[in-house]
Amino acid sequence: MIPYFIMAILYIFMAFLMALDMFLVGLNILPWFNGMVWLRVHFITLGVLTQVIFAVMPALVAIHYRLPRPKFHWPTWLLLNLGLVILLVGIPPVNTTLIFAGGTLIFLATILLIRQLVGLRPQDQDQKTGVENHSGRKFYIAGLAYFLLGIIVGTGLWLGWAEPLRISVPKEVHIHANNWGLMSLVFAGLIVDLYPVWAKRPLANPKSITPIFWLMTLGAFGLIFGPWFENSYLLVPGLLLHLAATLWLLFNVIKPLGSDRQAWTLGLGHIVLSYFWLLAPVLMAPVVLFKVPGIPGSTIEGSAPQALVYGWLLQFSFAVVPYFFMRLFLPDEPARLGGTRFSLLAINFGSVFLWAGIFVEPLQSTLYAIGYLLWALAILPILADLWRISRLGINRLEGVEDSLPAMMEVEEAGHVDHAPHSA
Repeated sequence: MIPYFIMAILYIFMAFLMALDMFLVGLNILPWFNGMVWLRVHFITLGVLTQVIFAVMPALVAIHYRLPRPKFHWPTWLLLNLGLVILLVGIPPVNTTLIFAGGTLIFLATILLIRQLVGLRPQDQDQKTGVENHSGRKFYIAGLAYFLLGIIVGTGLWLGWAEPLRISVPKEVHIHANNWGLMSLVFAGLIVDLYPVWAKRPLANPKSITPIFWLMTLGAFGLIFGPWFENSYLLVPGLLLHLAATLWLLFNVIKPLGSDRQAWTLGLGHIVLSYFWLLAPVLMAPVVLFKVPGIPGSTIEGSAPQALVYGWLLQFSFAVVPYFFMRLFLPDEPARLGGTRFSLLAINFGSVFLWAGIFVEPLQSTLYAIGYLLWALAILPILADLWRISRLGINRLEGVEDSLPAMMEVEEAGHVDHAPHSA
């Protein structure tokens, strides 16, 4: 998993630079460049988060089913990362050849990961019956299936596929497939698998996991194919189903914590608060859909995805990415969710300023700039934590390697000393 995590550090650093860049653009210190909006988003979604979830999903499924630890699958990693680099290089100049090649490679990597997850299942039927309903595996597979759809539509944005595929609003379909499809389902799967470890207590109602899965999966279907066919009869029910599933999931997370202040770690605070920024655009969707007078619908459609990505996706990663880094690099130490008081305040106030900019148009540029600055600053303590964990893990590994020759000499000496006696 180490190659995935190395790339995750690189992409979270690039996310910091992109947020800082947008702060300077908002103050007219740097010029605006074509494609930068998409780059900022993809450094977080396809960069940081995809690296981490591709790394941990097979391991989590294997642990849950008590299977041997899966071997690192180099073809999946190579296809994913080569595809990401090619795609990110191709987006700013809108090079359709590079965009198609990058999208194709990421699509193939996702197929390989789905195949691996499908193959990870208990051999004993009795064991399967006992654990399947409480596993995040079905969330992961469904989320990746929607990701395949998001890749097709996202690649087609630049290649004119919307008309032959009869996609009415391709940009919205792509965003919904990646957010309401991939990320919502995968995050729910991580919570299902790891909440008892993070909170040291079970979810409020473990029996609700399967209904939440179906509500979220069907909700994502409506949210994707509603704008695909410009059909409110798909979009509105999908929105309601997804909203119900998300609130039910949050109830499962929050209720066991109650008023136990010690249980409310900064990491769990990041996770819970991140979902507020997922719910914000969901609650605004009917206002935009029905074009309520006085509400800047076009501005919300253009800017809300940025608040969604930074406020929800990036904030969720603030908690879980350091946790997985500790599990990998410092396996002998108790792993904890990431986050600091500063990161918690900065990332959430950053989202407040961006949403304020949506509604206060005279100060929009300045408010946006402040929001992006706060997001950039929020990343710094997380980056420092990841760097610290990585260095400690590598230093310990080097220490073990340095001690091996001396250990071997001692063992050999012991064998020599004891040889006459054994004879």
